Amino acid sequence: MNAARMSKSERLQRVYKLLSGGGEYATLDIIQRAGVCAVNSIISELRQNGYQINCERRADKWFYRMTI
Repeated sequence: MNAARMSKSERLQRVYKLLSGGGEYATLDIIQRAGVCAVNSIISELRQNGYQINCERRADKWFYRMTI
């Protein structure tokens, strides 16, 4: 997979802005607040762009937090 460049992708920028504000977000939170789909793919692309994002599963939900 070729990751989109942060500078050219509005969807990556929206998710980055949300996560960089601090806190952790469930998949549905990211979908609703950033207006995106395929959160796992976006997280993968952000990681390929050099951002560190932790992911943790609790019960039936995934939570994401930016570490840098």
